[in-house]
Amino acid sequence: MSAADQEPDRAGIGAVYARRLLEAVGYPSITVELAAEHPALSAARCGLMALTGPADGAPLPCPAPLAACADGALAALAALAPMGALDGLRGANLLTERAAIAGHVRAGSVSPGGSCHLLQTADGAIALSLTRDDDWELLPAWLRDGSDIGAGNWGALAANVRGRTMQALVEDGRELGLAVCPMAPPSSRPVPWVQRVAGRGYSGAAALPRRAPRVVDLSSLWAGPLCSHLLQRCGADVVKVESLSRPDGARRGPPAFFDLLNAGKRSVALDFSTAQGRRQLQALLARADIVIEASRPRALRQLGIDAEAMVQAHPALSWISINGYGRAEPMAQWIAYGDDAGVAAGLSRMMFEVFGQRVIVGDAIADPLTGLHAALAAWAGFRQGGAGLLSIALTDVVRHCIAADLVAGTSLRERTQVWRQRVDEAQSLLRAGEVAVAVPQARVAEGAAAMLGADTDAVLRDWGVAC
Repeated sequence: MSAADQEPDRAGIGAVYARRLLEAVGYPSITVELAAEHPALSAARCGLMALTGPADGAPLPCPAPLAACADGALAALAALAPMGALDGLRGANLLTERAAIAGHVRAGSVSPGGSCHLLQTADGAIALSLTRDDDWELLPAWLRDGSDIGAGNWGALAANVRGRTMQALVEDGRELGLAVCPMAPPSSRPVPWVQRVAGRGYSGAAALPRRAPRVVDLSSLWAGPLCSHLLQRCGADVVKVESLSRPDGARRGPPAFFDLLNAGKRSVALDFSTAQGRRQLQALLARADIVIEASRPRALRQLGIDAEAMVQAHPALSWISINGYGRAEPMAQWIAYGDDAGVAAGLSRMMFEVFGQRVIVGDAIADPLTGLHAALAAWAGFRQGGAGLLSIALTDVVRHCIAADLVAGTSLRERTQVWRQRVDEAQSLLRAGEVAVAVPQARVAEGAAAMLGADTDAVLRDWGVAC
C-alpha cells in the first residue's frame, strides 16, 4: 500500500494556511495561488529535512508542516503585494538559506550553527543557546557552584547540568538573560501568531496606499532583516538603523548572507549614547510607516522610545515587535534565538516522541518563519492605514505552524512513517543522480549591503531630520 493510500490528502496545507493568515490580518476573501505539494516533500525539497537528524545518521522528517507553512506565508504576502514583487521566491527555501551559505549541516542535539545544545537534566532536557562570549561569562552565576567552565566547553557544561532540575535551570537562566528553555511539548490549543498590543489593529479596509512605505528596521540577525527584505521586494524604502557602538551582529557573519538580506537597504548609524542620536532616532520613527524591532521593551524605553505611545500618537504606524515569548511580563524579558525558540514551541519534543532521539529541527527555524509572518503583518497593516503595535513572538509563530496540522501520540508516529514513505516514493521516481532530500540552496544577493552608516546624512536629509 502506498503512502497516498494511508492518509488524507495534505498537499493543500500551504494554501489553507495562507488563507488562515490572510483572515487573521483582515482579508478573509483574498484568493491565494499556491501549487499543491505534500508537506513532507516540501521539507525534503527545500533542504529542511537534510538539516534535521543525527550527524552520523540519515536525515529525519519533522511531522510538522513547517515548509508548507513557509510557502503559505509567502503566498499570503504575495496575494497583497504588487504583482510580481515576490516572483522567484519560495517560502520554504528561505528556511535554509543561511545554512547553505554558512555550510551548516545537521548535528543531532546540536543546532547546525553550533550555538544551541539540547542538554539532559535530572528530570528532562533543556535547550541552551550561547551565542556570545558574554553568555559564557554568565555561567558561574547560573550554576552557582564555583565551576569555571571555559568558553566552548560544552562537555563540561553538559556534565554539570545533568544532576540539576530543569525548572531551576530555566528560571535562573532567564533571570540572568540566558536563552534557555525546557524541551517542551507542543501546545494542545491553537496559538495566535500575531497579537495586537496597542492601536487599532486590522480593520480589513484596504486604503490602497499611493506611495511606497517608509520602513525603519531596528532589528538584527535574521527574522527582522528577512521581514524588511521582503518588504523591500514589495517596494518599501527600507532604512536599516544601527547603533554606532553595537551594529548588527550579522555583519560579523558570512558576508553573502548579510548581503542577501540587506542589499538595497539604506544604512543609518546613530550614537544612541548621545541626546542628539536619540532625538534623531525618535524623529525617524515618527516619520515611518512601518517600524521593525526585536528588542526587549525595557531596552527601548532606556532610549526614550515608548512603542505604545508612538502608535497612539501616529495612528498610521504599524509597529512590528519581534520577540521570543511576547510582550507580557515576565515573558517580555526572556531571551530567545531561532533554535531554542523552536525547541520551546515543541519541535524537539515531537521528534523525541517519534524517534526517541533529541534533535534540533532545522537551522534557527523560528527566525525565517517569523520573518515571513512579520512581513505579512507589516504589509497588511500598511495597506489598511496602520495597524498599531503588533507583537510577533518566535515561539508563537512556530506553535502556530505546528497547530496547522497537529496530531499527537501514536498518530504522530504513524504520520511520520507515512511522510517518510512519501519521500522514499518520490526518490524512487527520480532519475539517476537526482535526490528527493535536497541539500540547502541559497539565492545570490543582488548586490552588497551598504557599509555601516553609509547613508546616514542622506536619509536624515530626505526624511527632514536635523543632522
